[in-house]
Amino acid sequence: MNRKTGILAGFLLLLCIAAGILFHINKPETTIGEKKIDIIVIHADKTENKFTYQTDAEVLAEVLLETGLAEGEQSSYGLFIQTVDRETADSSKQQWWCITKGGEQVTSGADTLPIADGDTFELTLMEGY
Repeated sequence: MNRKTGILAGFLLLLCIAAGILFHINKPETTIGEKKIDIIVIHADKTENKFTYQTDAEVLAEVLLETGLAEGEQSSYGLFIQTVDRETADSSKQQWWCITKGGEQVTSGADTLPIADGDTFELTLMEGY
């Protein structure tokens, strides 16, 4: 390895460490205890189903999986949601499940998305990447 490659590798390592530290510093805090949340599922045909849950879960993925509302695969990036309310995203149509909270798209996955009493989440089947 030449000197420039070593310096670049060191810089990238420091950048990754800094990103990890920033993530943990800015990670949203979860709410402990029972809470009531609503989840609205918007299907490909634009029909909507609303589900209300009483839960002690701290993040959205826990509620989705514990109730059976959603199914997916765990990856190094977290839960990849494939099926919600018995409708499975079709990858050949570039379909995917979008999570919004109060109508605003969230910036984290369901595994790290904290829930609080009174929250409303939407899961919308989208088409196109």
